[in-house]
Amino acid sequence: MSTHTGLSAETAVMELLDDWAAAVRAKDIDAITAHYAAEIVAFDAIAQLQFKGREAYREHWASCLAQCPAEMIFELHEEVIYAEDQVAFCHALIRCGGDAKDAGWPRMSGGLRRIEGEWKLVHEHHSAPFDPRSGRALLDLVP
Repeated sequence: MSTHTGLSAETAVMELLDDWAAAVRAKDIDAITAHYAAEIVAFDAIAQLQFKGREAYREHWASCLAQCPAEMIFELHEEVIYAEDQVAFCHALIRCGGDAKDAGWPRMSGGLRRIEGEWKLVHEHHSAPFDPRSGRALLDLVP
């Protein structure tokens, strides 16, 4: 992972997000978790209320990836990044699924810090809208 020398903060964060998404598509757990700070706090849409620490989140990612097909869609869309010298915030829609027919559109937001010259996600939040009457996630909504 590069230290993003010479890049604007926004460009460096976009590079990190692109690398992260490629790692997810490759189902490369080491490359995925390399983007997280050791003290990451993650609110994922699946399984539990929160994950504290890179190792806990790594275990969750491994469990999720084990349920995914060999080929998967994982694309960032409508990315927005606000970044300064040491801190950044981003959000995006993620097209995610086994194929175009079943791909849904969860939402992602993240907080990043530059730690020893490298941008790292210190907070990540994935969610899906839901119907409050039924309690069901609305995974078929599209942008």
